[in-house]
Amino acid sequence: MRGRLMAAALMAVLGLGATTQAATALESIDFNAEGASDSLMETLRASSLLLTAQEAERTAPLDLMAAARAEYGRLIGLLYEQAYFAPTIHVRVDGREAADIAPLSNPTTIDRIVVDIVLGPQFTFGEVSVEPLIAGTVLPEDFATGQPARSTTVRAALTAALDAWRAQGYALAAAADQRVVANHNSNQLNVRLTLTPGPQLRIGTVVPQGQERTRPQRIVDIAGLERGAIHNPEDITDAETRLRQTGAFASVVLNTAETANPDGTVDVTALVQEAPPRRIGFGAEIDSESGGRLSGFWLHRNLLGGAERLRLEAAVDGIAARVGGLGYTLDARYTRPATLNRDTDLELGLNAVRLNERDYEADAFQADATLVRRYSDALRASAGLILRFESADFAGTSRDFGTFGIPVTVTHDTRDVALNATDGHYVWAEAMPYLGFAEAQSGLRLRFDARTYHDLGSEGRFVLAGRAQLGAVIGPDIDATPRGYLFYSGGGGTVRGLPYQSLGVTSGGTDSGGRGFAGLSAELRVRINDTFSVVAFADAGAVSSGVFSGETDWQAGGGAGIRYATPIGPLRLDLAVPIRRNAGVTGNNVQLYLGIGQAF
Repeated sequence: MRGRLMAAALMAVLGLGATTQAATALESIDFNAEGASDSLMETLRASSLLLTAQEAERTAPLDLMAAARAEYGRLIGLLYEQAYFAPTIHVRVDGREAADIAPLSNPTTIDRIVVDIVLGPQFTFGEVSVEPLIAGTVLPEDFATGQPARSTTVRAALTAALDAWRAQGYALAAAADQRVVANHNSNQLNVRLTLTPGPQLRIGTVVPQGQERTRPQRIVDIAGLERGAIHNPEDITDAETRLRQTGAFASVVLNTAETANPDGTVDVTALVQEAPPRRIGFGAEIDSESGGRLSGFWLHRNLLGGAERLRLEAAVDGIAARVGGLGYTLDARYTRPATLNRDTDLELGLNAVRLNERDYEADAFQADATLVRRYSDALRASAGLILRFESADFAGTSRDFGTFGIPVTVTHDTRDVALNATDGHYVWAEAMPYLGFAEAQSGLRLRFDARTYHDLGSEGRFVLAGRAQLGAVIGPDIDATPRGYLFYSGGGGTVRGLPYQSLGVTSGGTDSGGRGFAGLSAELRVRINDTFSVVAFADAGAVSSGVFSGETDWQAGGGAGIRYATPIGPLRLDLAVPIRRNAGVTGNNVQLYLGIGQAF
């Protein structure tokens, strides 16, 4: 009984202690910097460890004292960046200077903390120099006598000088001496930086490290650093990018050795961490007219130990469609990076598709081989061979179309984010001459897709997006052209608000796709917050029986949508209505579209 009474008394004491602690919680943190500009004050407050702790409700005495002691260093570093080299900083905890409170004598309660900053004079640069400099070096304009002596400007000047040496092969250039003296009588900062460029070096051996399944020579081939070439940091960065783009590596870092070889070369270590070799994914789209589409893929990132990719994909579309019916796609694609040279990939593909559309049904099989060449981050081109066979039923007849094509494509892509661009453009163009056999005539197929994005000076809050599409099949008659090569308008990829592929032409008394197509789309995207955006859009499309000649008709639609941000791209929901409907088209007056990523 006595033990239980003692335990109860102890619990009561502990409870009383907790109550007392809560009753004496932190009341306020006052933050003062007399004479500071609004922007400087905002920067100081945003960087204050004490205010950050208060905002996060970490107000236990031990937490506050740790933040108070570190506050001096945090604030003085920021003031140096603003050229204040003689500040006075006081951090008083219930009237006592935080720096004077012994770590083992922390107060048990804290009511009030006051931070007082006296800025002192703003220093300017006096004598400044960086030596030696290599031809072509561009130092910051602010690194000059009479300019505010910000510490960030000194660092920028040193970085610019070293980068200029390293860009011309002096890979081991370093700072030998840094003399920075604050003259408190004249309020000037004198800076003298001395560099040691070292010898001009060439690329030596690329040494892979960290790989488990990837052959070392393939890492060297993909990195593409030429032995004996002048060492250039930009080339090192490009090599890292090539390795990352394979998808086989979760991380890639290329480090230049700290010492040169006797022959004037310097080795580079390629430190890689391999990504999990396999990946699976799923997708879903809904169109109120053409139905639902379900897709999935399986990807192997390092099939043969050379960073090769094998992607197997399957899709079913036309689920509960109002027009057409069920279709499917099966696709297998193998990609080998660094084929022929470091910037050229080889792609081999097999594809089978069943098309069950408004005007026709077709089974098509295709095999292709393509070389894809990257010329820059934005520009790439490809050329290849495609063998395609299509068996189609349309206009009460069955026909077999065989084609052997040579597609050549060019892509220029400067978008900031592919699935949710706010700036830049995307231009894709393809020309494919093809030889027809069976019941197909030979011809030339042209396609063009251009998209542009403009941030209306709002840091992505208001974005105007536009798209133009063109297509043409030159040479064969419509009846002697594979159904999959003809053009239609309507649906999520062309004109929202009109049924999928609802606009074509009439050939020989039957409905068909056309040999010419043009489409225009415009969107105004407005971000409400970090999660939701709204969109207003309008689309128009035209199809012609000839190459922009012969029978022609057009349609237009418009509407609004909402976007919900997800880690893989915005979830898109669009509602659209017809603005101009051609006479032969029937269907709902409201179309719904749901998918991942912007419409374009």
